[in-house]
Amino acid sequence: MERPPNLAAAIDAAAEALVGVLDSAVSRHRMVVSPTQLRVLSLIASRPRTNVNRLAELLDVVPSSASRLCDRLEAIGLLRRVADPRDRREVRLVPTAAADDLLRELAERRHQAVQTVLDRMPGRVQHELLLGLLAFGQAAATAAEPAADPSARTA
Repeated sequence: MERPPNLAAAIDAAAEALVGVLDSAVSRHRMVVSPTQLRVLSLIASRPRTNVNRLAELLDVVPSSASRLCDRLEAIGLLRRVADPRDRREVRLVPTAAADDLLRELAERRHQAVQTVLDRMPGRVQHELLLGLLAFGQAAATAAEPAADPSARTA
């Protein structure tokens, strides 16, 4: 089967549409935090051993900017700084129960927004989309794997 010449453009347009659906799920509800603060909470929640320096790397900002973001999240009760039990000099960033609730609510809203769009599509097309997305994910993961080092081959 030959690839349509505009497949990459169609995927890009679909990705933009998806971002719009996901963003609308958040913007329709009054959020107590900014998109950047939500991103910080998501990063910290998915990386339990994150400190301010690692957060700064993930955000591509200087540590002082990451620290100020954390200060704001801490002030509204969504983040705690705790000493690492293995190295008390190290301070870890930990989302609070309120942050976990916020992230869970956001994920539910986003899931429902996507489901609403999917419900407008025929079941057969939904299935084809699922198969295509799974294949795309596998191909992207394969492309992200480090290439084998040719000098490490044995003769």
